[in-house]
Amino acid sequence: MVPRFPVYLFDVDGTLLDSAADICGAIQAVLATTRQNSVSDQFLRRYIGRHLLDLFQDLLPEYSKEQMDAMIADYRSVYLARNHASTQAYPGVAEALAALPGRKSTATTKGTPTTRRVLEQFGLLSYFDHVQGTDGFPAKPEPDVILASLQVFGAAREDCLLVGDSPADMEAGRRAGVKTCAVLWGYGEREGMAEWKPDFWIAHPSEL
Repeated sequence: MVPRFPVYLFDVDGTLLDSAADICGAIQAVLATTRQNSVSDQFLRRYIGRHLLDLFQDLLPEYSKEQMDAMIADYRSVYLARNHASTQAYPGVAEALAALPGRKSTATTKGTPTTRRVLEQFGLLSYFDHVQGTDGFPAKPEPDVILASLQVFGAAREDCLLVGDSPADMEAGRRAGVKTCAVLWGYGEREGMAEWKPDFWIAHPSEL
């Protein structure tokens, strides 16, 4: 029998929401004024769920921290201005969240205020007992965002299942000491997730 968990933590982009078009579009708008002005969506999707600093350091290693901070600020402004116009919830996500019996939170690289707004916009906020974004601490694959939700809930690590679509999610879950569930409808490469030996794999939200 597959166990049910008292606490479920969800990545957002690529797990709950198909948001790649808005994320990649905003990044491309920021990169348009640099020498990296023709980066494909396919390339950028591999970075979704990680901190933007990782992407900008890989593409523009000669840039200073101040330049990269300015690019990150520009991205956030452009991304919010798009108002998630090309984003949608994956089919079956709302039904799966409604059916799960445990407490639920998020474990996303987005900041908490942005996460709350986007979940509300797509009718998912009411399913969550807590919303946790990456606020002033290291992003995944560091485990901090997971541990923050567990602290809020007062929950043990063994009582938690992290659901995500990327190698960074699976690594963060392992480092946090929680069980992990890899979803196959998102942006992460299966081989990269498999390296972290997820406890479960699912191909549709109903399988939760």
